[in-house]
Amino acid sequence: MTTTKDSKAARTDKMSLAEIFETLLGGKLSIRITAYDGSSAGPEDAQYGLDLKTPRGTTYLVTAPGDLGLARAYISGDLELIGAHPADPYEALRALAADLNFARPSPLELAQIARSLGIEHFKPIAPPPQEALPRWRRFAEGFRHSRTRDAEVIHHHYDVSNTFYEWVLGPSMTYTCAVYPNLDASLEEAQENKYRLIFDKLRLKPGDRLLDIGCGWGSMVRYAARRGVHVIGATLSAEQAEWGQRAIVDEGLSEFAEIRHCDYRDVTETEFDAVSSIGLTEHIGVHNYPAYFTFIRDRLRVGGMLLNHCITRPDNNKQNRAGSFIDRYVFPDGELTGSGKIISKLQDIGGMEVLHEENFREHYALTLRDWNKNLVDQWEAAVEEVGDGTARLWGLYMAGCRIGFERNIIQLHHVLATKLDDKGGKDLPMRPWWDA
Repeated sequence: MTTTKDSKAARTDKMSLAEIFETLLGGKLSIRITAYDGSSAGPEDAQYGLDLKTPRGTTYLVTAPGDLGLARAYISGDLELIGAHPADPYEALRALAADLNFARPSPLELAQIARSLGIEHFKPIAPPPQEALPRWRRFAEGFRHSRTRDAEVIHHHYDVSNTFYEWVLGPSMTYTCAVYPNLDASLEEAQENKYRLIFDKLRLKPGDRLLDIGCGWGSMVRYAARRGVHVIGATLSAEQAEWGQRAIVDEGLSEFAEIRHCDYRDVTETEFDAVSSIGLTEHIGVHNYPAYFTFIRDRLRVGGMLLNHCITRPDNNKQNRAGSFIDRYVFPDGELTGSGKIISKLQDIGGMEVLHEENFREHYALTLRDWNKNLVDQWEAAVEEVGDGTARLWGLYMAGCRIGFERNIIQLHHVLATKLDDKGGKDLPMRPWWDA
């Protein structure tokens, strides 16, 4: 039931903000909606709700309907999620998702909504500073997935603050899906288990050479180096490279490991025993997969191994581009496709055989749960470090992605492959050799 500051308002031609929300959402709300004009809608005893606090928030919602407008209003502080901690709004987002089934208003209702809001709310305003340029502007300033533009995109997402990442990711400084050995495992145990699993799948041993593409802060680099493997890590993030190289020195691993601040395409060494690509394929662009996998094949020795760890879609038919919120606030230029397309693109370059693939969708939901918990524990310090808007953005993004993995909207796949000899031969066990 909708209420207003003045009960007569519901009988006039002008609709309250709550009435507009209720009309757009089909009139069956399970959450509570309140607005700065004094109106409200939905159950009074609802555990979760939305509070539209300012006219600027209305403008964001009107000029960018859907997830982008909601994100702008929320990140700017003009829209509040009631009943949720901003560091972990997971439960509130789940409740909100149940109501986000926008109804198509009739032409008469649309006209009434427009008159009620006023023309001023239909004029676009500057988005929050955390937002990247729209795709058309990025295209005008550089070709998508060119070296320069890739570097800018990585800087946008990863060069936030190493201190902030330490608080969110924990001691492992690992910004990729963990693999939980059991439901009671800690985040650190799960991340260690993930690196153990990748190391074993790649059949690495002391004296081998590993190239880790998109190495982040170097956790895989250091894991392998501790076991006597010689590792080169490559990252486009200057802050990651600096942090990771310092960690290598601090652990006394300089004999075995180095992290280069460079585009992976600048690595000229060959004859690696293995290549790990953990969370980079999402940034490559689907049309660049053949060139990417060809680069990897050409860096491997015959018999060398590739492990590709990548977020995917649940099928191979959906569009590759991410939604507006992810594209503008999280991974500009990011693209996702199904694991089948990744496998087929890898097979089609020739000389590589896919041996195994595995889906870790549920593990990523648990990883995001633990990252949100870390942000809750460090909330005040995180806000002081990066600002309220950026901290709110990360809480929203991680909780939303958790729901995406739980609902099979996105997945996480390992694809394991080997480089064959010129006669199609390989020297590997006939069945998987690693412990799950």
